[in-house]
Amino acid sequence: MASNPSVLMRLVASAFSVANKAGVIVRKVMAGGDLGIVEKSGANDLQTKADRLVQMSICSSLARKFPKLTIIGEELVVWVDPLDGTKEYTEGLLDHVTVLIGIAYEGKAIAGVINQPYYNYEAGADTVLGRTIWGVLGLGAFGFELKEVPAGKHIIITTRSHSSKLVNDCISAMNPDSVVRVGGAGNKIIQLVEGKASAYVFASPGCKKWDTCAPEAILHAVGGKLTDIHGNFFQYNKEVKHMNSAGVLAALKNHDYYASRIPDTVKQALVP
Repeated sequence: MASNPSVLMRLVASAFSVANKAGVIVRKVMAGGDLGIVEKSGANDLQTKADRLVQMSICSSLARKFPKLTIIGEELVVWVDPLDGTKEYTEGLLDHVTVLIGIAYEGKAIAGVINQPYYNYEAGADTVLGRTIWGVLGLGAFGFELKEVPAGKHIIITTRSHSSKLVNDCISAMNPDSVVRVGGAGNKIIQLVEGKASAYVFASPGCKKWDTCAPEAILHAVGGKLTDIHGNFFQYNKEVKHMNSAGVLAALKNHDYYASRIPDTVKQALVP
């Protein structure tokens, strides 16, 4: 835990508030019809007007309240993904989309906020859209009902848009009862903590630190575990490389079981 818990909790409260505002921005951009899509580094690496506006809103809001945003006190770092699941957002798969704000101290993810702008979007015209989930290590996680997959069931959740032979070989080695393919790292972790999936398996580079910091903190706050494919915990200090080059493995329960089934060929292909 950070050496100044009051600073941490003020930062979490501010992140919660700005995440709610971000959800409103995401919905307004979609309703306006002009997504302003550009490609950052490839066909599956898109950016929209919502990405840009949310990034500006979060950074400017937190910077006003915390002038030393990157480092507050002793190595307190904020990782932001303004629109996790951008490709799905552009394709109208709105329940995949999240806004992620992760907080790390001395390289460890200790708090996270996840906003789902379109939570309940299929529930009817009068439904209030969106929710915000948050968690702090040692305190717990809130904004959802914690559930587990029925005992003995192995439901693997993985990438929808970045599949490969390596990803599929790793999933097959898990001997899953079923495989769920969705977008967004935040969305996948929500599926774990709500009992809709047993393990998140992504045997590929691609995820960045801003994709995993907030989800990791929330998962760990309820007793789960998120690592790379080798079982190494991620580091979130400001100097660390952004790419999670050795993939992602996460589970609410039985992480060691899933880690034990990772093929050696997959581990050799993914260098931390």
